[in-house]
Amino acid sequence: MPVPSMLFPADPLNPRRPDPHFAWEARLVRELGAEHLLVDHDALLAGRAEEAVRRVPLGSGPLWYRGWMLPSARYAEFAAALTARGGKLLTSPPGYAAAHELPGWYGVFEGATPPSVWIPTAGAVPPTPEELAEAVARLGGSGPAIVKDYVKSRKHEWHEACYVPELADLAAVCRVVGRFVELQGEFLAGGVVVRRYEEFERADGPDGDGLDGPDRLSDGDGCDAAGAVGGAGAVGGAGAVGGARGGRRAVEARVWWLDGRPVLVGPHPDAPHVHAEPDLTEVSALVRRLGCRFVTTDLASRADGSGWRVVEVGDGQVSDLPRGIDASGLLASLIAA
Repeated sequence: MPVPSMLFPADPLNPRRPDPHFAWEARLVRELGAEHLLVDHDALLAGRAEEAVRRVPLGSGPLWYRGWMLPSARYAEFAAALTARGGKLLTSPPGYAAAHELPGWYGVFEGATPPSVWIPTAGAVPPTPEELAEAVARLGGSGPAIVKDYVKSRKHEWHEACYVPELADLAAVCRVVGRFVELQGEFLAGGVVVRRYEEFERADGPDGDGLDGPDRLSDGDGCDAAGAVGGAGAVGGAGAVGGARGGRRAVEARVWWLDGRPVLVGPHPDAPHVHAEPDLTEVSALVRRLGCRFVTTDLASRADGSGWRVVEVGDGQVSDLPRGIDASGLLASLIAA
């Protein structure tokens, strides 16, 4: 079976080199004896997928992507353009969407993650007060919550555009949601999500603005090339379900899964100094049930000691790695997949 190659975003200033954020991963891939190829992320975002993949050789075979996050529709165009050149992304477009967007994975993880409801939107238009009132009622009508879209939060605008102290205060809900939608603008992904706020165990360390999930080179935190929309990590999406109380970071771990098996457990990219050893017993079965090949889960320990919660799920291709981690085993597993 052909060995998969790894796709990385090209450096916008030097298209023959990997983006500096991923240069160390590309170097490690080469050291492991595999090939890396480059794509134009800006062209992908602009809907010019054929142009974006023009440096990928014809007949390239199986491919993994490691890069900045993409909207699900753009990822589908990306996959189609590669297929036309004889390449095949090993994460299908439906698989990418299922792990990348909260409505795709929530049904599987319901009960193991904070209760959530969502309202699809047409562009950067906030839900109506009536729609928000219905969403609040579905969450029980009272208590604190956080606001995000299908992929990312605005955790760095915690009080302004993320945290709702009391759902019974519908005016406050509308205010926070409205500001969130305004700030996300054209980058709003899918719709508005309202999630129950939960308290997690916290560790000494730098101040944090709440808990975001897989940096999905996305909000968890994943890889977001824009850097300004959502997470603290350069790479992708989280759910900001933790809060900024006490000025300490939640004890959170990111777990990387390949074909239902955990291949790397490490700290969250926002707090690489905070190490945790989560119990994966329940999560393993849920990841297998989700059925996506390459995913991440961000897990946080409840403040009352009652166990671990899934804060976010993300597509592994666009989830960020914490600085200083040994990713050789992860990349070797992808190359051998």
